[in-house]
Amino acid sequence: MAAGICARPSPSFGPRRGGATPDILVLHYTAMASAQAALERLCDPAIEVSAHYLICEKGVVYQMVDERERAWHAGAGRWGGVDDVNSRSIGIELDNRGDHPFSEPQMSALEGLAEGILSRWNIAPERVIGHSDMAPGRKVDPGGRFDWQRLARGGLSIWPKAGEAGDFYADAAVFGYPVDAVDPEVLLKAFRLRFRPAARGPLDATDATLMADLAARWPAMSQTR
Repeated sequence: MAAGICARPSPSFGPRRGGATPDILVLHYTAMASAQAALERLCDPAIEVSAHYLICEKGVVYQMVDERERAWHAGAGRWGGVDDVNSRSIGIELDNRGDHPFSEPQMSALEGLAEGILSRWNIAPERVIGHSDMAPGRKVDPGGRFDWQRLARGGLSIWPKAGEAGDFYADAAVFGYPVDAVDPEVLLKAFRLRFRPAARGPLDATDATLMADLAARWPAMSQTR
């Protein structure tokens, strides 16, 4: 365990299926009143949920599951050609209810932790996703208050640029969204939650140009190892 990381073992984990190794990093928020309450839930054997890490608002990092093991954080969903996301991912929970900004110490700790994870497992920045990306409609975390652009500026995620418009839903499937599993309006909301949290109304040209850029530069469907 890295220096500065607090051990808080959870019993809720198992081996990664099929000899898989992590190539996705999934970010969550806890939606609970405190980090302590979240830790108790994530370490409760009766509840059978967990994550590899939790970062509290003060920036303290807790490790619950070894990165080599399969934590139970993602649940049902899909990203690109991956439908057992737990076997292919590392999960980080952020102590946040979803209705307020993420603190500076927390974001700084996340950047340090994510940098190490991406380096250790050779995870590409485009494979850093939100829970809402792989499970649109069912999950909304880390939510519209999370600063994805900050992670992208640090090379720890990606951010699209407006250009030529394409077919929004076809491009969404190429980028990685489970298009065939959700209603089109639900998918649009999931996309906007991450990339245009202030946008409202029907699908527009900006949505289409941003999704086209995501599909052109970061096609998840080509990453199915």
